[in-house]
Amino acid sequence: MTQKWVGRYASFGSLSSSKRHDSFQANWEYHKTMFSGLFRNERARREALTAGQVTPDSSRCVQCGICSFNCPIGIDVRRHAWLGQPVINSRCLTCGECVARCPRGVLTFERTNLFAERRK
Repeated sequence: MTQKWVGRYASFGSLSSSKRHDSFQANWEYHKTMFSGLFRNERARREALTAGQVTPDSSRCVQCGICSFNCPIGIDVRRHAWLGQPVINSRCLTCGECVARCPRGVLTFERTNLFAERRK
């Protein structure tokens, strides 16, 4: 009896794993093309995303919350913008969704000194 249940569960798990892979592939393709308008080429996009952080200009922010709503991780980017602090969060993917969606252009990517020194 137990073996039948395990067999069914294993086949169900492999089906679900396949669906997760397809979902991951779709998300990867979306994020690969998401910044086509922000950066001139692929190299500039890669450099900005891996060597920087999201920095707000708090004087231009109207606290609409679109940045926080579109963050796939759920970081409260709006609070960082209100305080005028860069988004320094270990969970941040630097996917740039908040930068791309901000209607007022408040958020930008800025290089960090840590990565700049490492490349020398």
